[in-house]
Amino acid sequence: MRLPALAAAALFAASPPDAATVRPVDPLTVQDDDFARHRDPAAWQGLTVSALEFREERARWRLWRIANAKHPGGPLFFVPHDNENAGFEAGLVAVRKYGGVLIAIDSGIAPGGDGRRLNEAVDYGRPIDPNRNFDTALPGYAHNILADLAHGAWPIIALHTNARGFETAGSYCNKGDPEGSGIISIRYCDDTLIPSPSISKAWPFDDDDTVAFATFLARDPPGAAFCRDAMVGADFNVVQERVVTSDGSLSNYAVLHGLAYLNFETLDRGPDPAELALARDRLSFMIDRAIALCAPQVKALR
Repeated sequence: MRLPALAAAALFAASPPDAATVRPVDPLTVQDDDFARHRDPAAWQGLTVSALEFREERARWRLWRIANAKHPGGPLFFVPHDNENAGFEAGLVAVRKYGGVLIAIDSGIAPGGDGRRLNEAVDYGRPIDPNRNFDTALPGYAHNILADLAHGAWPIIALHTNARGFETAGSYCNKGDPEGSGIISIRYCDDTLIPSPSISKAWPFDDDDTVAFATFLARDPPGAAFCRDAMVGADFNVVQERVVTSDGSLSNYAVLHGLAYLNFETLDRGPDPAELALARDRLSFMIDRAIALCAPQVKALR
């Protein structure tokens, strides 16, 4: 069962074991590929930007925190991978539109690592996937990312991009499809990921790689997932994610801690500005529609 917003926020009210060092940054001058696409001062009007840095276990982390100064009570948008550029674009639009906070992982904390999927700022071992690091043994990581829940941010909205298609060997269905990469597609299914495809295939769900995730505990029906029934009813591509034990992702962490969580994915179309805008717009559509359906108290500011 999802906790009430205030009860869920209480999980993050105390200081984390490894509190972050916070410093304000000028988004017009910070050396980062995401910010470099937005050098117009108008893009940052009403927003404050900070870098949060902390160390936990074998890794150093840097988060960008972009907050709507006058309207902090909107959603907590999260972009876990620094190469998911359309996620950053959609999150920046959304935090201006709905208020709240955007948290984005910066892989550039490792020299030469800007714009990469994994965090390479590690003392030893392999680079870390930022969306596989939500672990009760690493409480500081989740706390620093989700701290704004304690100040009224709600719900959590994660934004991703993905590769085309899926690895057919692991799927129980559509095994004859052309081989793709990963498992993010409405045509992929296994014991964990159960697709509920759009019937009409209207934009943006004409693309099999544009999906919303609805995460539920294995003991519950899929309809227990936050916003699942409404998104299915609105003819989204919905991947129903069944959780038994955590895989370290925020989707699993959220459902195991009773947090209201949405996850939107679309195809990574590359860095060309026109293609980036097309991917951003698909994510923005899902944000707008799901907020209207399941978080109507979150009002557009303009």
